[in-house]
Amino acid sequence: MLLKVENLDKHFGGDVPLHILRDINLELAEREFLAMIGPSGAGKTTLLNIISTLDAPTGGRVLIKNVDVHRLDQHALNRFRNRRLGFVFQDDLLLPHLTALENVALPARISRRSTRQASRRAEELLEQVGLNDRMKHKPGQLSGGQRQRVNLARALVNEPALLLADEPTARLDQATSQGIVQLLGELNEQLGVTILMVTHERELTNCAGRVVEFLDGRIVSDRSTDPGRRTCTKPLDT
Repeated sequence: MLLKVENLDKHFGGDVPLHILRDINLELAEREFLAMIGPSGAGKTTLLNIISTLDAPTGGRVLIKNVDVHRLDQHALNRFRNRRLGFVFQDDLLLPHLTALENVALPARISRRSTRQASRRAEELLEQVGLNDRMKHKPGQLSGGQRQRVNLARALVNEPALLLADEPTARLDQATSQGIVQLLGELNEQLGVTILMVTHERELTNCAGRVVEFLDGRIVSDRSTDPGRRTCTKPLDT
């Protein structure tokens, strides 16, 4: 099992403790695409932040590739994040003075790949997300959807075990949002990328193989989707 969340709790202290997550148990196998859905404040983003190690649980544990991630020291944790996890946030967080190619290659350079290796990998990914003609463009010269595709390529450059996407379409219009989620589905189906995505828009779960629903800090539904009804069948550009 790629990911195991065991008996996870998150609360804040005080006279009346505020429970954000209550006894969460969740597993994710390699090559799965799981969408977590629920209203604002349901706890889904908090869970994603704990899985991504950006926040710590009050109780329970998170195992990724059999590593208890919240027991790692800071140096080991930084290395684990860089090499095992890919992040796609609401905002693209691209460096404005770097080209698309340079932004995508940056995590590979941080992990000590050579400039040539990092650039070659970045070029491959930008082609796969449909930006082979935008590699030399800087973020200010790209549309919102194009910047999010660069962000996605950057998240994949170190071939992470798990791609974590937190509301990746929140800043995009409906048509562009569907395109980004379809691209995630294509990467999952055709390249085997394991994806955990948070969204509050039910219509954006149409590419996921599983949908987990949150309400008041608990999982209230965990279901597999019908493969015949998924809409992620367009082949990737190579």
